Amino acid sequence: MNQLLPFDEDYKSLLRELKERIHQARLRASLAVNQELVLLYWDIGQEILRRQAQQGWGSKVIDKLSNDLRHEFQDIKGFSARNLKYMRAFAEAWADKTIVQRVVAQLPWGHNIRILDKADTHEKRLWYSQQAIENGWSRNVLEHHIESGLYQRQGKAISNFKHTLPALDSDLANQLLKDPYNFEFLGIDHQAKERDLQKSLLLNIRSFLLEMGEGFSYMGDNYRLSVGGEDFYLDLLFYHVKLRCYVVIELKMGDFRPEYAGKMNFYLSAVDDLLRHPDDQPSIGLVLCKEKNHVVAEYSIRDMAKPIGIAGYKLMETLPKQLIERLEDSAP
Repeated sequence: MNQLLPFDEDYKSLLRELKERIHQARLRASLAVNQELVLLYWDIGQEILRRQAQQGWGSKVIDKLSNDLRHEFQDIKGFSARNLKYMRAFAEAWADKTIVQRVVAQLPWGHNIRILDKADTHEKRLWYSQQAIENGWSRNVLEHHIESGLYQRQGKAISNFKHTLPALDSDLANQLLKDPYNFEFLGIDHQAKERDLQKSLLLNIRSFLLEMGEGFSYMGDNYRLSVGGEDFYLDLLFYHVKLRCYVVIELKMGDFRPEYAGKMNFYLSAVDDLLRHPDDQPSIGLVLCKEKNHVVAEYSIRDMAKPIGIAGYKLMETLPKQLIERLEDSAP
């Protein structure tokens, strides 16, 4: 009678399947524990709010409550006076328990604290919570997006997506673009040239991709396209995994000009013919410029056949004093 050997393919397949099931079960258990913890913190915060309102208790009751809880539950962290104050603020910020259960309880407590500290309206807090869940943001990435004002910038680019893309793709593409893009991390100002901007973005590619948002896969810079026996070069080429399309980015150090839209329309036609797979969606273009006249920008792309977005970007207004001094010291 044949017996399965430890390295038999059926055994390896079984082992892989069981490992995956165990990993998934551990993940579900971890999420369930986190959800219960956040809901517990919300309940504690609600009780503190209610008793303070009804009994007129002052803030000192939190210190006493912290001491008593930590004495009773010495093996459990999280009952410091500081954290109890966060529980009260958390309950006050999220009065509707349904939203807590459905949304914010899906986030780790540390994420919720960052949102409480840095997002100043209910709308912003809810938006950042939903985005953090949908995109799997780490705490640092969440903090970066709040501090850079992503809520105010997301979906603000001028585009013709409604007329050139299917409804679902149009909505998603529009939300992926922002205005302005924040390139202050480059450490260059508006006196730089376009090639300097492009080089700086590539040298800081991780920060650049973080600013672009989730789903952008870098394909190349100065990407060569051969059309009619002539060579043309795209400043930056990306592929977006959610939209399943190429994204062409043109960088301009000056103000937006209508001819930029015509050039982008040409590039998108070439990319669609030369690079686009039959299963891909139509390629999208993004013109990034220092400034733009909204009316001129809207007129420039209104009747274009290809999906094009136009947005500005922020650079440093002036170089840091320390950097200026280093440049002066190194000058011949």
